Amino acid sequence: MSLTGATPAVVSVSISSSLNTFRALKRYARGLTIAEFKCKLELVVGSPASCMDLELYTADDKFVMKLDSDEALLGSYPIDDGCRIHVIDRSGATIGEYEDLSRVEKFEIPDAEYDKRTDTARSFMKRSKLGHYNKEEMLKKEAEQEQKLAEEKALAEAISVGARCEVRALGQPNKRGTVMYAGLTEFKPGYWIGIKYDEPLGKHDGSVSGKRYFECQPKYGAFVKPQYVTVGDFPEEDYGLDDEM
Repeated sequence: MSLTGATPAVVSVSISSSLNTFRALKRYARGLTIAEFKCKLELVVGSPASCMDLELYTADDKFVMKLDSDEALLGSYPIDDGCRIHVIDRSGATIGEYEDLSRVEKFEIPDAEYDKRTDTARSFMKRSKLGHYNKEEMLKKEAEQEQKLAEEKALAEAISVGARCEVRALGQPNKRGTVMYAGLTEFKPGYWIGIKYDEPLGKHDGSVSGKRYFECQPKYGAFVKPQYVTVGDFPEEDYGLDDEM
């Protein structure tokens, strides 16, 4: 029992079973009778309450005693946090029987029959016009995506490879470099601009996920969306590095 004062109203124990290979950590009220406790254990181990024998073990797996009085309270036994309660099944089931889902009979219904039912998630989505059942919303999203892609394409086509540029992204300092790539990529959808920065402010050497798009030194390459790229007369900035040793 606890030596720190009043006994806690709940106790944390691990549950094991002769039917299963796993252990479950659970919290139970000490005021439960053993009969009530067995009913709760049905949901954990799968064994019927009427077919259970319970054994109490210490935290280091030493046998303490049997919990064999259905009328007794759980807290009347010497149970502390960390103890293990082992459920012995007397129903005749075999170990792993309640773990092997392949042995569970599946309820299947033809898709046409399921479609006629009014108490399903599918019917609810249809009535509420959610997800792909909202044709207007789906068409609107497709149109928005197509428009966004067309805008990105127009911006990307206006940016020439070899041009000097400045990348202006919200919340980040402006970075100058040279355009090395403009177009679609395999790593993400849409149009992207490949930049070789003047300083090692990038993320790669011009290759992403094993595919090379352009050549540059490691940490000098980056891809940004065309709306963040401004082309113009942007000479390399002098950071005064030549004055340092």
